[in-house]
Amino acid sequence: MLKSRKYIAVLVLLLAMLVAIPLVRHFRKDCQGEMKYVTNTGVVWTTKYHITYEASADLNDSIQVLLKTIDNSVSPFNKQSQVTAINEGRSDIADNFFVKLYNKALEVNKASGGVYDPTVMPLVNAWGFGYKSGKLPTKEQIDSILAFVGMSEHTQLQGAKVVKDDNRVQFDFSSIAKGMACDEIAAMLARNGSKNYMVEIGGEVVSYGVNERGKPWHVSVDLPVPDDADGAVHSNAVILKLDSMAVATSGSYRKFKEVDGKKVSHIVNPKTGSSETSKLLSVSIVADDCMTADAWATACMALGLEATQQLMEPNTTLGVMTISTDDDGNFVVWSNKRFADLIV
Repeated sequence: MLKSRKYIAVLVLLLAMLVAIPLVRHFRKDCQGEMKYVTNTGVVWTTKYHITYEASADLNDSIQVLLKTIDNSVSPFNKQSQVTAINEGRSDIADNFFVKLYNKALEVNKASGGVYDPTVMPLVNAWGFGYKSGKLPTKEQIDSILAFVGMSEHTQLQGAKVVKDDNRVQFDFSSIAKGMACDEIAAMLARNGSKNYMVEIGGEVVSYGVNERGKPWHVSVDLPVPDDADGAVHSNAVILKLDSMAVATSGSYRKFKEVDGKKVSHIVNPKTGSSETSKLLSVSIVADDCMTADAWATACMALGLEATQQLMEPNTTLGVMTISTDDDGNFVVWSNKRFADLIV
């Protein structure tokens, strides 16, 4: 009799479990929501962004909070930001975003022989970019500014404390901050359960997984259309297939201005203090993270065509593509093997 009751009890338990399983599944679906692809767009730091991801909810609020937090940390155009306080000598404390940017910038600074340097900000301003404008600087003005440009020589990061040996040293992480923002948003999406997403801010891109059609993300790299300062003209140079990677492009063909009848590029060499003008129009870098890609794209523009190709030809970690012009004004496209393997 006990065995029969036990047998019946087991049957009842099994039936209860069978009924409960779909109920639990239904409960979880109701709590988590159905996974779907969402796209958020907008403007940040005077450039457009497009973020597409698979998630159970619209995460735009979280994206906005993150972008605002980064702006309050490292935007030199935000008078209330932490980097502005450091630049103006009102603070010597670095927050987490500043520390991330500083350490990556220092890494690329050393690897590029000092050509990549976020303390170039006063020189960029002197050439009429950044937040100042005016006439071209004289050689005397450039030489006086060069005396306090150089992050390796004039700055240190001691824990969260920023040490400058000259109060005139200023940081501008604009050449790397968009890349970091892409990485940070990608990390936030992953923490919220997204496995498929593409984050693009001003042409810097991070992509993981697949798109809504279940296909790998395809990313276009533009041809450097001459005299397209406002970025209104787009023409594909190549299409890349990216998964768990990032790509960033730096160029002299959009960020330039006419001063006293002379075309001036925003790429300023921190070694010479000169605005770089050459046949190298753009550099695109593929890396594991967008912050690295962003920094190296700017570094290579400052290095120039020959030095970039010599440095990056054997590189198996970074994918590199340069677009330059020949003597007749024709486009010349070069890439290392790492980059070429990703072209669709």
